[in-house]
Formats: sequence, structure tokens, C-alpha cells
Amino acid sequence: MVLLLALSLPACVSVGLGQAGERAAIPATGDDAITIASFDFPESELLAEIYAQALEAKGFRIIRALDLGPRELVEPALERGLVEFVPEYLGTALQFLHPQSKQVSGTVDVTRQKLTEAFRGRGVDVLASAEAEDANALAVTAQTSARYSLSTISDLVPIAGRLVLGGPPECPSRPLCLAGLESKYRLKFKRFEPLDASGPLTAAELASGQIDVAVLFTTDGDIPARGFVLLQDDRGLQPAENVTPVARHEVVARYGQPFTDVVDGVSAKLTTQALREMNRLRSVGSKTPRRVALEWLRARGLLQG
Repeated sequence: MVLLLALSLPACVSVGLGQAGERAAIPATGDDAITIASFDFPESELLAEIYAQALEAKGFRIIRALDLGPRELVEPALERGLVEFVPEYLGTALQFLHPQSKQVSGTVDVTRQKLTEAFRGRGVDVLASAEAEDANALAVTAQTSARYSLSTISDLVPIAGRLVLGGPPECPSRPLCLAGLESKYRLKFKRFEPLDASGPLTAAELASGQIDVAVLFTTDGDIPARGFVLLQDDRGLQPAENVTPVARHEVVARYGQPFTDVVDGVSAKLTTQALREMNRLRSVGSKTPRRVALEWLRARGLLQG
């Protein structure tokens, strides 16, 4: 795992020789830069860019480790100090740290407190949560919704055996994805098709009828653009999923309030609608995450020029 992490990270995180010539990753902590990582899906990269540019504008030196991988790779990298800052999602982060627990909640404050406690012994601080929230959701085309009278996830139960579900490759093992759908809703699909994390492949497969139901993020720009219908999570599988930056404690202690003021200032202006619109500009308008982040920050007075 250490070698995999090291090979996945940018050049700033070097690899040296340890005892008996073994390769070991050298932590990013202790230098004069903050290494910001994102997960391997576009919205996470966009969020990382937003915080990175806001911090750079205030004189912080930032190193980007974008599109690093799934949470199974990024969270251990954060704990080991190979990366130092990650824009997280409350409920999913907590569920990952305590997969067998019932600690996740639909309440932001409760979930954030539990996440703070979960990270405390791991050298990671939880910063202020944004109003912006992005959760897993099941989407169908308008035609499929009309054909089967689908408006809630429970409506899928009698017909799921005839339908193909598509989503991120890790979905079958995730408590908030297929594993949770099976336990909470007793859903049994015809099969699962591994695609991408609410990306263009999943959207294209759903639109073309190659899959019948898709796991998409609630802020996915393809939902309004393609007229997809989100099915209501009527049994409350999904917890509060507010965007919540987490950072190595050493970074917070070293840079103090000037650092947290910038991060919290961005989070205070980040809304669900804003995130949905930025995703639309990225996916439909074909703008890069860097450009979308730049324009959003300027429009909110968080960047000058």
C-alpha cells in the first residue's frame, strides 16, 4: 500500500530507501507547502481546485495531488501524511472510518461531531462544513420513470430483478451504495455494471439504455442537462453529505487562523446550487475544473483580478 501510494502521488512526495533497501514513501508534512488531494471523480477535483486557488491567493504554497484515487487510497495517504488536505463528504467519510457502525446521521452537526471524534486519534482535523451537499442517488431516464411509475427507490423493489444498475466500481462493497441498497431496501438487480463515479460514462450508458438505473451524485450536472429523474431515498439510506475539508493536524497547528479563515471562508459560500452549476459548466460547458474554480472564486470576491 505504501509503495502504491508513493507511485500515485506527485513528485513532491518522494520515495526513499529504508531498511534492507525497502522503498518507503516520505511524508509531505514538514515542508513549506500544503499538499491538497482529491478523489478520482471530477467534482472532487473541482473542490480541491477551489480550496487550492483560494489558499494560493493568500500566499500559501500548494501542491496538488488531484485525481489520486478512491477513498481506499486517499484516506490512508492522509493518515500517513502523504497528503495533507482533502475536501471530504461528511457521511461517507464517517462510514468509511467506521463501516460497521450506526454513527452516520442525516443531521449535519451530529455527523460532523462523530467525524471529528473518528479522526482525532489519526492526526486529522475536521474543518467547518459547507452548506453544499452531495449524496449518492439513484437516477433513471424520464422514459423509465414513466414506464414503471418510479418516484422513490422503494418503487424499484418489484422490478429490480429486470434492471441493470450502473455505477462506480467500488459500489457493490460500499454501505451507502449497492450494499446499503440491498440491506435497506432489499433490492436485487439483474446485474451491476462497473462504470465511473458519476462521470460521463455512467451518464452516457444511462441515456443510451445500456443500463436502466444509475448511481449518480445529487449535484451531477448531467441530471438536469439530460432530464434524468432522481428517485427519492424514502427509507433514509443516505446520511448528511456536506462538503467538509479535513487536514493534517500539523498543517492546522502550523498555519493557524490565517489558514482556517481562508478554508472556512470558501466553505461558507459553497452551496449545493453553486456546486450543481459548477458541475454543469464542467460537464456541459467543457470547462476545466481549474477554470470553473477560478470563475466561481472571482464571482464571490474570494480572488482578486
